[in-house]
Amino acid sequence: MKAAKAGTVRIIAGEWRGRRLPVPDLPGLRPSGDRSRETLFNWLQTHMAKAHCLDLFAGTGVLGLEAMSRGAASLVLVEKSRATATALRDSVKKLSSLEPGDRIEVVEADALRWLESPPRRRFDLVFLDPPFGQGLIEAALRALLAGGHLQPDALVYLESARNEAIALSPGEWESLRDKTLGEVRMQLLRPQLLE
Repeated sequence: MKAAKAGTVRIIAGEWRGRRLPVPDLPGLRPSGDRSRETLFNWLQTHMAKAHCLDLFAGTGVLGLEAMSRGAASLVLVEKSRATATALRDSVKKLSSLEPGDRIEVVEADALRWLESPPRRRFDLVFLDPPFGQGLIEAALRALLAGGHLQPDALVYLESARNEAIALSPGEWESLRDKTLGEVRMQLLRPQLLE
């Protein structure tokens, strides 16, 4: 795999293949690498068509925008940082003729607070790649279930530090895939408590 140019990350497949997204120079911003995204989207290839996606803690938005490039129906990107949310809106405009808010919505908000609001739609696919080591994954998983944000057959992707312990409540989540690449742990989950 080619390394990304400094300050950019590349969409690796689909409609926007080869297009680069800016990576703002902000603390804790760590876009998923090409290799981990290739693995992830190999796992998801049969789930992408017309999926309604949520990218919490969006950062560069590369996971959600990669999903859109590969045929997802819609995407909500939730990002707390104003500067990063602005960069996300600019990326959406550059990638397509869509205006943010058409099929791709950029929400400037704290992800956990946003999950407390009643959902306008239920999601088929959720990407969780928050800052490492802050307990945000467990809190987001609880909020996704409690808030009714997921379709019954939804998939949730987690990206965490290799040695970060993720406490999954027994009977709530089924682990479908689990892989470590370098210092990153990748997990794909399915909720068990939804009708």
